Amino acid sequence: MRKRIGAAPTLVYPDSDGEPMAESGKHVRTLLDMIDAIDQFFRDVPDVHVGGNMFLYYEEGNPRKVISPDVFMVRGVSKKDLRTYKTWEQQPYLDFVLELASPSTYTKDFNEKKAIYEQILRVKEYCIYDPYHEIDPSFIGFRLVGDAYEEIAFVEGRLPCETLGLELGERDGVLRLYDPVKGMWFGPGREHTAEAEARAFEEAHARQKAEVRASEAEVRASEETRARREAEAELEKLRAALHRLETTE
Repeated sequence: MRKRIGAAPTLVYPDSDGEPMAESGKHVRTLLDMIDAIDQFFRDVPDVHVGGNMFLYYEEGNPRKVISPDVFMVRGVSKKDLRTYKTWEQQPYLDFVLELASPSTYTKDFNEKKAIYEQILRVKEYCIYDPYHEIDPSFIGFRLVGDAYEEIAFVEGRLPCETLGLELGERDGVLRLYDPVKGMWFGPGREHTAEAEARAFEEAHARQKAEVRASEAEVRASEETRARREAEAELEKLRAALHRLETTE
C-alpha cells in the first residue's frame, strides 16, 4: 500500500476569542474614543499605526504567546488595517499602550501584562486607567527607563506621554488627550465635528448680528440724511420768507 503524504499542519493565529470588546459600555466608549483621538492626532503621519482590542502575537510559531492591548500606538508601521499584529512581521516593539482596567483585570494589568510590555514588547510608555475609579490607583503611567519601568509623575492632574507628545487626563470625568503645545484638549473625531459645528453656528450667528447692526446703521444713516435734508429745506423756506419780508419793507 502506497503511503499517503499528508500536508503540513497550518499554524493558526486567531484574530478573536469570541469575548466582548470590553467589560462595560463606558470601557467600550473610552477604548474607541482613545483609538480615534490618537489616530486623528497622527492622521498626517504616514508611519504611525494606532490600534486596539487586537490580538498581538509576540513569538513566531507559538499562538499561545498572545496579548491584546486595549489601545496601542507604534511608529514605523503603515496605517493599513491589521486583523492581528505579529511582532516578527511588524515592528517588534511598541511605543504606547493603554489598558482600561477594572477590579476583575486589575491583577493581570499590573502584573502579567506589565511584565510582557516591559520585558518582551519593550513598550516605551504603559498607562492603566479605570473609568469607574474602582481600583487604586485608578490612573497610573509607566515609562521605560533602561530595562525597567518607572512611574510617570502627573503634571497638573495629567500624565505626560512623550511617545504621543500629548498628556492623558480627565475632562468632565472622561479620559481625553491634552495638547500642551496648543493648550487645548483633543478628543475623538465626533467631538471635533460637534465643536466645528458649534463654532460654525456661533460664527454664522455673529455674522447675522453684524449684518443686523450694519442694516440698522444704514437705516439710521438714511434717517439722519433725510432729517438733515428736511431741516435744510425748512431752513431754505425760512430764508426765502425772511427775504420776502425784507423786500416788502
